[in-house]
Amino acid sequence: MTKKVLVWILLTFFVANVSIAQAQQPTKIPRIGYLAGSSLSALSPRIEAFRQGLRELGYIEGKNIVSEWRSAEGKLDRVPALAAELVRLMVDIIVTAGPTPTRAAKEATSTIPIVMTNEGDPVGTGIVASLARPGGNITGLSTLAPELSGKRLELLKETIPKLSRVAVFGTSTLPGNAQQLKEVELAAKALKVKLQYLDVLDPKDIETAFRAAGKGRAEAVLMMVAASVASSQRTQIADLAVKSRLPVIYPNSEFVEAGGLMTYGVNALDLSRRAATFVDKILKGRKPADLPVEQPMKFEFIVNLKAAKAIGLTIPPNVLVRAQKVIR
Repeated sequence: MTKKVLVWILLTFFVANVSIAQAQQPTKIPRIGYLAGSSLSALSPRIEAFRQGLRELGYIEGKNIVSEWRSAEGKLDRVPALAAELVRLMVDIIVTAGPTPTRAAKEATSTIPIVMTNEGDPVGTGIVASLARPGGNITGLSTLAPELSGKRLELLKETIPKLSRVAVFGTSTLPGNAQQLKEVELAAKALKVKLQYLDVLDPKDIETAFRAAGKGRAEAVLMMVAASVASSQRTQIADLAVKSRLPVIYPNSEFVEAGGLMTYGVNALDLSRRAATFVDKILKGRKPADLPVEQPMKFEFIVNLKAAKAIGLTIPPNVLVRAQKVIR
């Protein structure tokens, strides 16, 4: 056997063994961290929409993607620690379910990509440099539509033509709250409606706010409370509205599905589903800094006639006809 043939045989053997070894190496499965202020059960429709978006893109949980779910269960002071925990786990991407989790994730890491699913004003609050070019490690979806709060007040006025006093339940610590309130105040001035602002910082404040609204002779309630505070209390809020005999308009459909009267706002499920496309692009090598923040594309107006009947309210036909969905 010549020296050349021997070298060729050894080389072929070496290459073959390297190829086999490489083929036997397990493929790294991406790990996604999901960070929420509200309970996961309260966010279950949004979480399922996010999972659906992943499935549509070919991701199967436990097979080619793994998720780490972290929830503060409505206790917002726990969110920073949960964000730090996901960073220690070295997840590949952190998906945030609201403004408070987004800020906590931003404080916890400047390197792990962050995909926000529900952020009010990411530019105004300094989360991203601009919608077109976010910069840094954060991108995702914004609910940037503060004018919706004014529109909700208009819908209340159309539903109750003699409406003159409205209680506004808000969360002063929520980024974007001031901008929403400004829009409500502008609408109230045009509609000649007096506002009573009630700060709801904790779930235990909700019942207190309803009592205060009653004492203030409010004729309706406009709900702007942070999701992390109110989401887990949706059924309780609907029950308190009936007990107080107060029409309430909410920012998203989850409250109406739980028995609330009406909602007008961004389709939160659509935002959660679309968040999966950001995860996919980042896992395939795109940088968050180069992925433009997307804004709402779908809005919804839903009316619950069961809730209306429970408080003795008749929804005018001109309002009812505009609803995309009516719960009977």
